[in-house]
Amino acid sequence: DCACACGDGVCSFGEYCATCPKDCLCAIPPKTPPMGFNTWNHFHCDVSEALIREVATAMVEKGLKDLGYYYVVIDDCWQVARDEDGTIVPDPEGFPSGIKALAEYVHKMGLYFGIYTCAGEKTCQGRPGSFGYEEKDTETYANFGVDFVKVDWCYTEGLDPKERYRIFADAIAKSGRNMVLSICNWGVQEPWVWGPYTGTMWRTSMDITDSFISVLFNMEQALLWGGFSGEGHFNDPDMLEVGNGGMSFDEYVAHMSLWAMLASPLILGNDVREMDDETMTIIGNEEVIAIDQDPWVLQGVRVRASESGQVFYRPLAEYGARAVLLLNISDQESVLGFSLEDIGLRNAGARVRDVWSHEEVSGEEGGAGGEGLSFRVPAHGARMFVVRGEEEVPPSGESYLSDIRWMFSVGSLGPVERDMSNGGSEKGDGQKLKMRGKVYEKGIGMLASGRVLVYLGGKCQRLQVFVGLDDSAKGEGSVVFRIKADGRLLFQSPLLTLKDEPLEVNADLTGARALWLEADAGGDTYHDDFADFAMARLECE
Repeated sequence: DCACACGDGVCSFGEYCATCPKDCLCAIPPKTPPMGFNTWNHFHCDVSEALIREVATAMVEKGLKDLGYYYVVIDDCWQVARDEDGTIVPDPEGFPSGIKALAEYVHKMGLYFGIYTCAGEKTCQGRPGSFGYEEKDTETYANFGVDFVKVDWCYTEGLDPKERYRIFADAIAKSGRNMVLSICNWGVQEPWVWGPYTGTMWRTSMDITDSFISVLFNMEQALLWGGFSGEGHFNDPDMLEVGNGGMSFDEYVAHMSLWAMLASPLILGNDVREMDDETMTIIGNEEVIAIDQDPWVLQGVRVRASESGQVFYRPLAEYGARAVLLLNISDQESVLGFSLEDIGLRNAGARVRDVWSHEEVSGEEGGAGGEGLSFRVPAHGARMFVVRGEEEVPPSGESYLSDIRWMFSVGSLGPVERDMSNGGSEKGDGQKLKMRGKVYEKGIGMLASGRVLVYLGGKCQRLQVFVGLDDSAKGEGSVVFRIKADGRLLFQSPLLTLKDEPLEVNADLTGARALWLEADAGGDTYHDDFADFAMARLECE
């Protein structure tokens, strides 16, 4: 039941700014994960204006721009010194025409231009960093016509990343030019907590390498913080290595699939001027890109895991649709399966489309049995699907949210709990919901940031709930609560702490298709942010 018509004013699944700009605007900073190219993974310090011109030309001629790969970013080594006024000086040999002229060329190709600096006194390759020059540099970048700034974290001993990146964000705002701020501090001091209030994207781990084990490691680090990712701000497990030659075709398919499942930025790190057909098949898969760029921007969650494989899913903006990823981490082909209940759908049959083979497939490929749907997955490979089934509609009358099926839930360092507070990493390890000494028998508990999605189908009129910090917090907790319906903000609390009484909320849900409950860590820390949606009750027809 998706409109899915370009030009209808709704950014639906399968539509994104490259394919449907009237519905899905290509804003800076973007609402969906940035897509583009960065020089570092393949070229390292061997950068020049000739290279960037060739890359920009190739991105247009090979159709990458039309797929949504808009950003062309020069990484380290473009700068060599500062002049007597403190202005950063580009390498005159590599960039004889200057950075401004290069940015103009990239813009004329219909692309965005990005640049690199570092929060320390030097960049990671020993070039001049931006410490103490943040405002001067962002003013210079604005004059260049920069649309994207990657800020690294080398030579920063003793510095506070939250403070330093805030200085960059303020300097960008003062410059008068909209720029993506890419926070590249490798997860130091939990950038997923303050990153949404500071930049567009933040690294969750160290640099990726062109190996399957590195892909898995960076995936695991990003997976922990899915509740912090959302529209306009994204966990960044680092650039893509697809096409650089260190992995097999199946491993690169898994790499691309994982990044799309995580709603990660898709920043190409290969030589786009010279790509074989296999590489273009992977990075040019429109169905996989559509999953990454889905306008709901929900980072996927893992619902099953074993020694051989893992199952992930994320809801899509098309009601009844789920993206599902089967990942085989073993050295042999495996059969992996999932149920419709695993992905928040009714157990009433479904259509399954393989987004890599571009065809409808049988859910019994791997053999019928208790798994519900099962498929053969190659060693170190992945299968990715869009599953279309039926949403569960809440029952008529009054019902508690903790008693009905959810479309999706994600918390921090542990699952969202029903009728108990979040306790830790395991399901069911919490305690009774308790706020300001009062016990609540029903409700939802999570460690912020987190969210729960519930399908309403236009059948419900009202939500009644009490929101506040659970007494299991130890004094440092602080949470902003939000309630949304179909993208509309119905309620937002101030920053609540243990000192605050729970707030009673009565939200009008008339006509709403989907309900979102969100607990935001508030930009300070997530520790002790034990958030309760107590006695959350629906009234439905």
